[in-house]
Amino acid sequence: MQQPLNYPCPQVYWVDGSATSPWAPSGSVFPCPSSVPGRPGQRRPPPPPPPPPLPPPPLPPLPSLPPLQKRKDHHTELWLLMMTFMVLVALVGLGIGMYQLFHLQKELAELRESTNQSHTASSFEKQIDHPIPPSEKKEQRSVAHLTGKPNSRSTPLEWEDMYGIAMISGVKYKKGGLVINDTGLYFVYSKIYFRGQSCSNQPLSHKVYMRNSKYPEDLVLMEEKMMNYCTTGQMWAHSSYLGAVFNLTSADHIYVNISQLSLVNFEEPKTFFGLYKL
Repeated sequence: MQQPLNYPCPQVYWVDGSATSPWAPSGSVFPCPSSVPGRPGQRRPPPPPPPPPLPPPPLPPLPSLPPLQKRKDHHTELWLLMMTFMVLVALVGLGIGMYQLFHLQKELAELRESTNQSHTASSFEKQIDHPIPPSEKKEQRSVAHLTGKPNSRSTPLEWEDMYGIAMISGVKYKKGGLVINDTGLYFVYSKIYFRGQSCSNQPLSHKVYMRNSKYPEDLVLMEEKMMNYCTTGQMWAHSSYLGAVFNLTSADHIYVNISQLSLVNFEEPKTFFGLYKL
């Protein structure tokens, strides 16, 4: 039985040495036909086995998380922890504030209640004509400050006791002097400002007197005399200040006397007279 051989094979050349053809030279080479009839009794070699299948490629490994993502998660956890701590601190502070506010309101209510009780007791004492102790009476301070009076033309000097910076309390102003009401220690002071267009070196005097019916004459409390206080023929100015503490009794009359009334400048801050009780 002859089987067709149609499978491809490599090209093979063979030489026929017994050929006697005149046009075919000896040793001619002929190509192998694409199909060669099978020889009887010849076995064909089995076909080669198919190659084994290739194994599937391994799966790529999963990408690991980058370090930045881990750091970001760590920062997020830290931020949440800090926020929780801050919220707890705020709640604790709010609780303490409410506690203190409650106690403050309680103390304020108690203070109002005690004030109302004292006010009620005071009103009740006034209704029954309860006298106020002498120690609770407000003591009037004896004080006076008099300023120069430009229209003063005679001595003792006249003073301004109502206008400008002048003031008087606890004493009386009478005939150019101050009359004491309460016995005690007093600081008495006086300042006179002299000035002139040309110097003549006339003696100047500034005195503070006290008058009392118990004494036959007025007493000089303070005195200043001035000589050679300027240069002849030139403009000049000179001030005299006196001040000391005295024990004065009720009805004592204190006044100021000067020489050369025409040389006195009566402006408020330059010429003044006063006293106050210590």
